[in-house]
Amino acid sequence: MGEFDGKVALVTGGGSGIGRSTCVEFAAMGASVAVCDISPEGGAETVEMIAAAGGTSAFISVDVTVEDQVREMVDAVVEHFGGLHMAYNNAGVEGMRVRLHETPTEHWRKVMSINVDGVYFCMKYELAHMVTHGGGAIVNASSTFGLAGGAGGPYPASKHAIVGLTKSVALDYALDGIRVNSVHPGAIETPMIDRLRDDPVLGEALATMHPMGRMGQPEEIAEAVVWLCSDRASFVTGHTMVIDGGNLAV
Repeated sequence: MGEFDGKVALVTGGGSGIGRSTCVEFAAMGASVAVCDISPEGGAETVEMIAAAGGTSAFISVDVTVEDQVREMVDAVVEHFGGLHMAYNNAGVEGMRVRLHETPTEHWRKVMSINVDGVYFCMKYELAHMVTHGGGAIVNASSTFGLAGGAGGPYPASKHAIVGLTKSVALDYALDGIRVNSVHPGAIETPMIDRLRDDPVLGEALATMHPMGRMGQPEEIAEAVVWLCSDRASFVTGHTMVIDGGNLAV
């Protein structure tokens, strides 16, 4: 028997990186997993990985910046699996590392649309189901840049916004049996980090920023997300969980 037998988990950005690892971990613990992503190829690969391990999942295509698609995503999860108990709102994009006066307005809007509007839309419809079906658990993806400053205005601003949104919603729904938390990874070995390595200065900094002397692995974030969604974290809500190899302790 798995800890999440009979439960349904939704993960956005489930087609790669931390999202994929979290989908796999949810499934390994018995949950039926909705692998939600804008990339059909990545989503299909995650579904195949889960099936190969004996788990249950389905791919749902979604652009989290489009509210109607997010509403349809949640409806599809409930229709396909019969409910929704846990959600990890993970879809996100990195920002340009330029000063604010050099930041194109369209780039600012893109980052905010994916990283902030996307989480808002997801929670709006996840909560609408959970509040009338006995509660649930939601985890939102932020970053260490959601708690500390960093070069490049749009990305840190978007991740700070997730902190305020998470805490506000946690308080609003605490009596509805819905727990809402955020995770704040440091540099994790993902496709996003691979793209950032193209910047020679940033690439060198990423390799040395953590006191533990290494980057994190997607599975290490997935373990934290799954724990926050479990009954073992039953008294945890509104929490900002940092998983950064000691970076913010410096």
